[in-house]
Amino acid sequence: MNSKLFWYHPPVTTQLEPRWLTTCQQRIWRSYLNGVARITDSLDAELRPYGLDLGEYEILVHLSESEHHALRMSELAERVRQSRSRLTHTISRMEAKNLVVRTACPSDRRGVIAQMTDHGYALLVDAAPAHVESVRRALVDRVDPADFEALGRVMEAVTRVTD
Repeated sequence: MNSKLFWYHPPVTTQLEPRWLTTCQQRIWRSYLNGVARITDSLDAELRPYGLDLGEYEILVHLSESEHHALRMSELAERVRQSRSRLTHTISRMEAKNLVVRTACPSDRRGVIAQMTDHGYALLVDAAPAHVESVRRALVDRVDPADFEALGRVMEAVTRVTD
């Protein structure tokens, strides 16, 4: 008898039956996906006249809230939930529009800082009122205040989970 075969044990797999969504859960899940897509499309459309998309607007907001309107690219990527490579591409587009500049980090030569320009700040100040109004039209004013608060609790619970 071949000793190699004697010691071979096939991997043990235990497949659990999927926990399928109920009809009601599936309806809610699909409503969530459709709602998020609709809100995102609406907010993007409202920002288009300013030459921005929602991702770029979010970057400007985070930079505006930071000291000297600047953040390390790695920290900015975390805050806006983008991969570093995707953020690099977006920041390149924003640099071409003179909304941000990139500089070397003075404390770490490997680090890169994204800093909002005066033009980027002025554009954010100009776009913010229209953006906030579009958030109200797309979501806040469409739902009962108690439902909006419940949505906030749901999203906080989702973001608290660590896998």
